[in-house]
Amino acid sequence: MFSSITSLSLRLRPGDDIRGSLSRLIYDRELPAACVLSCAGSLSRAALRLAGNGGGTIIEGPLEIVSLSGTLSPHGPHLHIAIADSIGRVLGGHLLDGCIVLTTAEIVLAVMPEVRFSRRRDDATGFAELVITTPVEITP
Repeated sequence: MFSSITSLSLRLRPGDDIRGSLSRLIYDRELPAACVLSCAGSLSRAALRLAGNGGGTIIEGPLEIVSLSGTLSPHGPHLHIAIADSIGRVLGGHLLDGCIVLTTAEIVLAVMPEVRFSRRRDDATGFAELVITTPVEITP
């Protein structure tokens, strides 16, 4: 199954929360499905859920965004981020609310208008996992 994509570029400013800003963008523009293509920027503070850890971890900056990836849906984002500190140590995890932009976050999204992303609790994982629906059949 193939889907066309369009891109959407945005710049977040100092003080913006990455997760909240992307969630609001998806909701306000009524976008059915998107994913992060690229992100470059910096954070004054990061809030992550580390692997195997149920709670959040706060890392104070300045921090460089090394990578941001994930899916965005009207039911919420699933985003992972890798950040580097001032000596180049890299840490990554599940992006939570509270990742605050220091100078900029330049983000490019792929928007898939024929696809619908939603989330449904998966009994096997215990989490609300991605459900992909394609209401429009497209042939290559």
